[in-house]
Amino acid sequence: MIHISKMTGKLEGFQAISTNTITNSYCNKNYDKQDPNNICTFCYSNEMLKTFRKNMAPALQRNTDLLAAKVLHPDGLPVINSAFFRFNAHGELINEINLINYVNIAIKNPHCNFSLWTKRYDIIAKYFKNNKKPKNFILIYSTPRINHILDKIPPYFDKTFSTVPESEHQDRQNCTGQKCKDCLLCYKLDTPAVIVEKVKTYGKKKFKKLGAV
Repeated sequence: MIHISKMTGKLEGFQAISTNTITNSYCNKNYDKQDPNNICTFCYSNEMLKTFRKNMAPALQRNTDLLAAKVLHPDGLPVINSAFFRFNAHGELINEINLINYVNIAIKNPHCNFSLWTKRYDIIAKYFKNNKKPKNFILIYSTPRINHILDKIPPYFDKTFSTVPESEHQDRQNCTGQKCKDCLLCYKLDTPAVIVEKVKTYGKKKFKKLGAV
């Protein structure tokens, strides 16, 4: 059975289906580079799942194993009792099968808007080149580069998500720590398509140490 997480903090009031960041080869490759210009260097999920949230890792690994191995039968997909839902509060797309299972969950739950943040343009482009995206499936391209606002929406995506230091582009920042349930910028199509987040508090010391700010 797919594990659904009840979110806290900024995402309080949301549920999410996530996968295991620390066994994702794409995540590990980018985290291990420790490139100060790549947001993956400051990955909250990698830090959390190895420390104070490590009890979550087994459930997220079960999701990884389920969602990336085969296309699941519709009867095995969850019914979501929410208006808005997040894919991958932790983790990143693993492969095309993972994406197909997310798409099918959205199809099974047309009453709910699903948002997926991903840097895996390769997986998205390959699949949606020949397949229609559900209207309730919002794709957000998560920009890898820090302090680089992506104004042009890539093909197949609905929005972009960029991260900047707190002192930069203050006039462009529209994700500044408010609760997601009070904003919904990322969960509706009739809101601005370019989302700019200031770096979270936990990343500030590492930003300075690596010379990112």
